[in-house]
Amino acid sequence: MTPMKTRLHTTGLTLAAGAMSVAGTMASADQVFNDDVIITFSACIGNDCVNGESFGFDTLRLKENNLRIRFQDTSTSASFPTVDWQLIANDSSNGGDSYFAIENADQGRQIFRVDAGAPANSLRVDSAGDVGIGEDNPVLELHVTDGDTPTLRLEQDGSSGFTPQTFDVAANETNFFVRDVTNGSKLSFKIRPGAPDNSVYIDTNGDVGIGTSSVAAGLHVVNNGSTEPGLLVVDTDGQSEIVMNDGSSGDDFKLQLRDDIDAFSLTFAGTGGAEMVIAKTGVVTVGRGNLEVTSGNVVVGGQTLIVPDYVFAPDYELMPLSDLEAFVTANSHLPNVPSAAEVQAGGLNMTEMQLTLLEKVEELTLYTLEQQKTIEALQGRLDALQAD
Repeated sequence: MTPMKTRLHTTGLTLAAGAMSVAGTMASADQVFNDDVIITFSACIGNDCVNGESFGFDTLRLKENNLRIRFQDTSTSASFPTVDWQLIANDSSNGGDSYFAIENADQGRQIFRVDAGAPANSLRVDSAGDVGIGEDNPVLELHVTDGDTPTLRLEQDGSSGFTPQTFDVAANETNFFVRDVTNGSKLSFKIRPGAPDNSVYIDTNGDVGIGTSSVAAGLHVVNNGSTEPGLLVVDTDGQSEIVMNDGSSGDDFKLQLRDDIDAFSLTFAGTGGAEMVIAKTGVVTVGRGNLEVTSGNVVVGGQTLIVPDYVFAPDYELMPLSDLEAFVTANSHLPNVPSAAEVQAGGLNMTEMQLTLLEKVEELTLYTLEQQKTIEALQGRLDALQAD
């Protein structure tokens, strides 16, 4: 053991460092002090310590090519902890790494490690307990600073039997984003700097507000004065489409709004297909094609139904009232109107019935006009007779 220049205090007896020079004659013997030891100056421990060591401000120096401080717990009772720990400075092998580490010595597992090339403030804990990573003045519980896109990586490495998956959470001058590293580094979530308050708001019941925190529905969208559409969904082919599904499989849906090369712009549908379609051309189709309404025509089953204004044409032959009376007496229903038995057996086409009733109303109007002419003529003759 290389002689060490020290001042020792043991039970009131001070041994001068010079007195220890005699240790050279018994280098193989350990020195045991059965009392407290006080070294009033610096101490150097290690094979490479020299007489006249220049300590500078060092109080304790370890100096050799294998630097370790081991904490060996000699507890023997089962109720006491016994794990040994050690501080390590650098690998001991040729070409090894330069680092400082805390190791679980029983398992040979490094719990904490700092490599020699780590920059300043790689990890800092301030007086409030805030942690800075790359930051010497953390202002929150965890404060991460970097010159280019500070990032937090969340990696499931497969060591527990689950499928490996890695996500990054990062921010820079263009976006705050979540990156799906495993699947092609897709940026599945982004927030642009300057986004307004409540751009996306999730209420306690799961309702989602876009542009509002006063959420009144499952999805509540407020434009906040913007002239842009309140809700726009665009397919990958560039065509906008909104589909509200009932949760069933396949293409069965309840409401679909489309704006593409197809004719349909608004569709209400059930499991059997479209029940009502409003096309962007203005055509309205009801009942899977049984009724279509265009700008001036009604189409049933693919056929155009003309509104019965033909009743007012000069050449329209209005049935004489005597013939109408005979028909009603014989059939108990108006001409061209289905009987109760026919409706009971085959149902009622509401579109055709509406147009038939309109025809009868128009015919009734003509009957009324003719009767009014007769009344006026008779009234004239009565007035003439009374004047004589």
